[in-house]
Amino acid sequence: MSYGGKKSGPFSGQQIASNSSSNFPTFFIIKRVSTSDESFHSVSPFLVEKAITGSIGDVKSTKNLRSVDLLVEVQSRKQSEQIVKLKKISNIPITVSPHATLNSSKGVITCGELLNVPTEEILKELQGQGVSHVRRISIRRDGQLLNTKHLIFTFDSAKLPENIKAGYMRLSVRTYIPNPLRCFKCQRFGHSKTSCRGTLTCARCVEVGHESTDCTRTEKCVNCQGEHTSFSRNCIAWKREKEIISTKIKKQISYPEARQLVNSQTPTSGNSYVSVAKKSFSAPSVQKNPDASAVTCPKPSDSTAKASPPITNLPIPSSPSVAPVSEAELASPDFTDFQLVRNKKKAEKGFSN
Repeated sequence: MSYGGKKSGPFSGQQIASNSSSNFPTFFIIKRVSTSDESFHSVSPFLVEKAITGSIGDVKSTKNLRSVDLLVEVQSRKQSEQIVKLKKISNIPITVSPHATLNSSKGVITCGELLNVPTEEILKELQGQGVSHVRRISIRRDGQLLNTKHLIFTFDSAKLPENIKAGYMRLSVRTYIPNPLRCFKCQRFGHSKTSCRGTLTCARCVEVGHESTDCTRTEKCVNCQGEHTSFSRNCIAWKREKEIISTKIKKQISYPEARQLVNSQTPTSGNSYVSVAKKSFSAPSVQKNPDASAVTCPKPSDSTAKASPPITNLPIPSSPSVAPVSEAELASPDFTDFQLVRNKKKAEKGFSN
């Protein structure tokens, strides 16, 4: 017998409404149309702001890009519809287009029930909830490409939803953090082989002029000079690059801003992450008062001294116990990668009895 209000089941998902109709582009690129390669650097910022405000009202932000274009973030659907119609800013010809990546977000869901469902079908069923692209994560095992139960969803909104409804199931959405992009030619991060201007470098020994396929020389990393391959995920340079990407996505800032933030938190030269962590986790000693030698206590009276025998051999209080932290734990591997689950639990197909 129930005395309270009826609660919805964990798979009801009735509270998750379709949000595709409420999504709209918020970031736009404004390019100056000029036959002589003129940019906004030669235009007064006061003039630009007044022209944008006079056309669509106060926007959330306007920034200069390294490409000499303007990045404008609007506040409402009305502004989003108005800004794409702009052809001029104070008699300056312009073109306006939605930003290629800032108006979308990527998340990861894990669902064993969708393991054998084609991604085309998943996309068709979830388009009403703002899903614009679906990609399944696969891994290579013993030369075979195997599908996993992890899916990467691209949403047509800069804000990632917390949940999504797939049939009768409500699935949690986690932020997708891609692995650092490494060039297969020069082994450096941040670009691909097709756009590389560097020299062919072995990913195993960092010698130039040969591939790493048949290399048997001593391992060395081109990015941190450590004694491992350039594709090792134990590389401190790889981990730092991963942290920069994670910071960029979670804080929704640019890559240079994220890199500056991460580098500002990096220990100075000569102090590794492990050594700094060791010091911070070492067992605390009993705090000593630097002025304790100057503190005097009143001398007890003779009667008190006679009545109370001197107390000696007091036990020294031990310091608080601190769980030891090993170097392996401090330098733990990246757990954001996905592994194939061999022993799958049986999924619940309905409500519990």
